[in-house]
Formats: sequence, C-alpha cells, structure tokens
Amino acid sequence: GALKAVEEMEGLRIELVGSEPEILRELEAAAWEGDSITVVPASETVGMGESPVEAVRTKKDSSVSVGLKRVRDGQACALVSAGNTGASVAAASLLLRTLPEVRKAGIAVVLNVGVKPLILMDVGANVEARPKHLVQYGVMASLYASRIHSVEDPSVGLLNIGEENAKGNRLAKQTHDLFSVSDVSFCGNVEPGELFPGGCDVAVCDGFTGNVALKISESLAEMIGSNLKLMFQSNWLSKLGYLLLKPKLVEFKKKVDHSETGGAPLLGVNGVVICLLYTSPSPRDRG
Repeated sequence: GALKAVEEMEGLRIELVGSEPEILRELEAAAWEGDSITVVPASETVGMGESPVEAVRTKKDSSVSVGLKRVRDGQACALVSAGNTGASVAAASLLLRTLPEVRKAGIAVVLNVGVKPLILMDVGANVEARPKHLVQYGVMASLYASRIHSVEDPSVGLLNIGEENAKGNRLAKQTHDLFSVSDVSFCGNVEPGELFPGGCDVAVCDGFTGNVALKISESLAEMIGSNLKLMFQSNWLSKLGYLLLKPKLVEFKKKVDHSETGGAPLLGVNGVVICLLYTSPSPRDRG
C-alpha cells in the first residue's frame, strides 16, 4: 500500500512505523529504491485481542503510540492505522487529545450507496455513548460531509427502530430531544431500511450499533455477489450475459463495498487519524 501510494501521489512521503528489520525486509523484497519511504522503529505492537486501554498504558513504544507522537509533535501530518482499532482510538484520545468541547471521538465511514455518499458515525470507536456524544457525532459528521464530500446542507438522521419521536430506548429518546434543538439539519429518526435509499446524508448511532450495521451491509454485499456469480455460471447463455454485464457488475461491487473508500477518519481528535476497518474473513476466504 505504501509503495503504491508514493507511486500515485507525487511528493508524498511515508513513514512506516514498526519493526525495522521486518519492514526493511519487505521493502527489499519489493526491490524498493528511493527516499520517499522511511522507517521509524517501534519495538512493541498491540495485538488484535488485547485490551486497548491497557495496551496503550503499558506499551509506550508500540507502533501506534510512536506514530501518534510524531503527529502530535508535528513530525508527521497524519497516522494511518491498520491495527487494533480500539488501541488507535484510545492512543489518539490520550496523545492528541480531543478538540475543544468534544467529549468523545468517533469513527465516520463513507458508504457510496446512492447519488450522494452516506456518512455513518460512529462505527466502533465507542460502543457506549451518551446523548451529548451522539449530537456531537452529528455535528462533526455533518461538517465532514459538507467540507470533504461537498454535500450541501447535509441532513442528519438518528438511526432508530422507528420514525416516531417516541421510538427507541432512553438513549435514542434523549438524543432525539437534543438534536431537535441543535444547529444541524436534523431530519428525525431514520430506520435502517431508509439509509441506503437516501433517508439522510449523515446517520448517527453509538459505536456498537454502527459496527453491527456496517458488518451487516458488508455481508449483504458479499452475499449478493456470490449469488450473482452462481446464477451466471448456470449455463452458457448466462455466462454470455455475464461477459456483457461484467463492467457494470464490477462497478456495482465497488459501489457497495465500503472498503473501496479506504480508511475511515477518527473525528474529534486534534490531528488526522485514519483507521482501516476489517471484518473477519468468510469461510471461503479462509479456505
């Protein structure tokens, strides 16, 4: 990924943070020559199964902590983390701190499912949230949609089990009341089935709900692709149809696959942090 990035983006400089011998071995295997990629040594790593907060506290020389310190000290412009998402969030909140008045940072993912992109936040930074946190997610994601994705006056919806104001649990009801008196273009509660058809530009929820919604959308896209593949393999006529439709099918797959967007920004911290979101491989991938 780093090699491809420096090839496509003129003037970009990348620091790879981690085990120096391992990184140099990979660069040598790729026959890399140049000065646009450098190595920043870090002696520790945070495993995917470790407690994020505990790991950040005890592993001061972990790759995520070393990278974030460079962002904090102005030695790097941004951190892209492919590791433990919880550790990235915890370390960023600790080392970069949150922006003034922001209580909790959240991860915003872009889903290109319609004419305009849909911003879903939070998708896993905080599995438990308070009404104030969700309203701040709405404000930050709304600014992200307008400034970065050029969505004019983005509408903000609260992901809920029904459109009525009285629907949902205590968190949803209290959040709805706060949104109603906020400065964002709040369009009310939005049911999951309304997200992809364009029920709102920004959908707000706690990290637990958002992560579940994201993974369901991923599995649905994979299921559609698998079923289409089986259908087109049934006979010679369907195979011919596949060859004719292949460019459009590839375009459709890229549209519904959120990983095509790349990373998801951690909004709310005083610095640029991009988290790469992964799900468990399917049985077919494991095979």
